[in-house]
Amino acid sequence: MKVSTQLQTPETQTRTRILQTAQKLFARHGYDGTTIRDLAKEVGVAESTLFHHFSNKKAILIELATAGWVEILTDLLTELSEMSSYKAVAQVMRRRMLNISRNADMMKVCFLEAQFHPELRDKIQSEVIDKMTDVAEAFFTTAMERGVYRQMNPKIVARVFLGMFAIAGFSQKTLLDPDASPQAMQEMAEGLADIFLNGVLAEVR
Repeated sequence: MKVSTQLQTPETQTRTRILQTAQKLFARHGYDGTTIRDLAKEVGVAESTLFHHFSNKKAILIELATAGWVEILTDLLTELSEMSSYKAVAQVMRRRMLNISRNADMMKVCFLEAQFHPELRDKIQSEVIDKMTDVAEAFFTTAMERGVYRQMNPKIVARVFLGMFAIAGFSQKTLLDPDASPQAMQEMAEGLADIFLNGVLAEVR
């Protein structure tokens, strides 16, 4: 979670510290494995201070994860706007993989905890993922109109494309060796892009 403490009031700085510390603890120990007492101790404030800023622990999780997804959406918008061509998926994917790996704590909270909290999942779906899908759908609709991609349902294409980012986000933990080299990461990015652009079937002759 990228939050600058510059030019913030002491009250806002405390709120920011609470969110940043919660992100770290939720990622390491899980939401259920982190108590308000743990969080207050790590932040260096009284429990009453936490409740002054947030009504309960769930409110912290919802704000943290929603802000994280907004950050993901903003990054995706930037990537799409800077894409040199509609076929430059591998370059975009590689940058996404690098950025996601640098924000591992945020990704764990955003992806994992949303599975176990329906109210959080619903909020993220309605406020972030739907908007993210709309942006990607518009991007692919334009590409289809220009003849870059074959005509098909752009919403489905958008969801598959966004799903690739989820795979890339956890690739260093699941699909790649934890100490994977930049070359291995590039190969993974190019492989995902190739499957997305060309599918897996051999060319019919």
